[in-house]
Amino acid sequence: MFDNLSDRLGRVVKNLKGQGRISEDNIKETLREVRMALLEADVALPVVKDFIERVREKAIGEEVMKSLTPGQVLVKVVNDELVTMMGEANESLNLAAQPPAVILMAGLQGSGKTTSVAKLSRLLKERDKKKVMVVSCDVYRPAAIDQLETLSKDVDAEFFPSTPDLKPVAIARSALAEARKKFMDVLIIDTAGRLHVDEDMMQEIQELHAEIKPVETLFVVDSMTGQDAANTAKAFNDSLELTGVILTKADGDARGGAALSIRQITGKPIKFLGVGEKTTALEAFHPDRLASRILGMGDVLSLVEEVTQKVDQEKAAKLAKKISKGKSFTLEDFKEQMQQMNAMGGIGGLMDKLPGMNQIPDKVKNQVNDREINRLIAIVNSMTPHEREFPAVIKGSRKKRIAAGSGSQVQDVNKLLKQFTQMQKMMKKMKGGGMAKMMRGMQGKFPGGGGMPPGGMPPGGFPF
Repeated sequence: MFDNLSDRLGRVVKNLKGQGRISEDNIKETLREVRMALLEADVALPVVKDFIERVREKAIGEEVMKSLTPGQVLVKVVNDELVTMMGEANESLNLAAQPPAVILMAGLQGSGKTTSVAKLSRLLKERDKKKVMVVSCDVYRPAAIDQLETLSKDVDAEFFPSTPDLKPVAIARSALAEARKKFMDVLIIDTAGRLHVDEDMMQEIQELHAEIKPVETLFVVDSMTGQDAANTAKAFNDSLELTGVILTKADGDARGGAALSIRQITGKPIKFLGVGEKTTALEAFHPDRLASRILGMGDVLSLVEEVTQKVDQEKAAKLAKKISKGKSFTLEDFKEQMQQMNAMGGIGGLMDKLPGMNQIPDKVKNQVNDREINRLIAIVNSMTPHEREFPAVIKGSRKKRIAAGSGSQVQDVNKLLKQFTQMQKMMKKMKGGGMAKMMRGMQGKFPGGGGMPPGGMPPGGFPF
């Protein structure tokens, strides 16, 4: 997300190098570039105009401190204004109501609404320890009811059954009564997707809203639709009092115009970002962290949160203890590390949050991808327990068998074993002098011969 915008803004900042202060003369061209970058990111024109004017007012005449360059001063001003534009801070769900707190989900057809219901259920269960019930009031698309039932099993949420012959208001009323009876903390109601802002269907959701009085009414919108996402959210908000927005498919949107426009056009906060198809792929929306990512400064706080929530702490502790005692790092351990990476949204999601990633060429970043990680896991899965414990036994005929079993080539098996050996050497370095010693040992050991660039990312990617 925001790849194009990040690249453009990075070039803009470089052009200000060597100036003593920011003036009308040297900022005019710079702001024109920032304006073009935002318009190319599909940010709504009125939003761009306001943003540029605010940046101009704050930046002109800013004295450049000894420790800063004009480019860095501009980055700070742009960062502050991006945060203001998207909302000052994360606005969480207001669930401080008499249980069950009712969340009503609205949105256009195909925006990812039903999947977002499941993602939100999982988040509330795992992060907030809430008992969650879900129900579908989409009586026009029977497959939606079946889809929600399947997803609810996946996230371990209580599913309230409904049928297409019932009225949506009647379904919601029954679900609310059942949620009270079962002492649920939260009831999430999925509504029918609209192809557009249709008068009859809007009336139906207004009746639903009036009947169940939700504490949260969330509009689910596809970020790939850019400015249209903000305009559709506004149209819904005019008919229905929204409390927030869930922006889906943010991982596939290289422009990010919707995220930058929605708050200013609708006055409503983005509360969550959908960043993948898995039910774990929902992030709380933090404007300050996103602004940092746009400007290539990474999002270490979100990364730390993901590690805390998604990494199996018990397995991680067991591995650390094993290594510290000098025991060998095995291929089974190697596979577990890759699975933990996948649990955190894959290497793409991880790299997106690391500082300095915009400085690394795409050719290098593309060498390490989630498909490659899954292929490595498949290769290890094709090995016997003995081979995983003692990789030295893997010779010619075994390599052929492993390659055939994992649908890969013998050279892929060789490549994995080489990468594993590098990882094993690093783990050995952790035994005596800990992490600092290991980091010193990593200098120059990666493809390309370099050490660690800004943000701690090895030039050739991670050791796997």
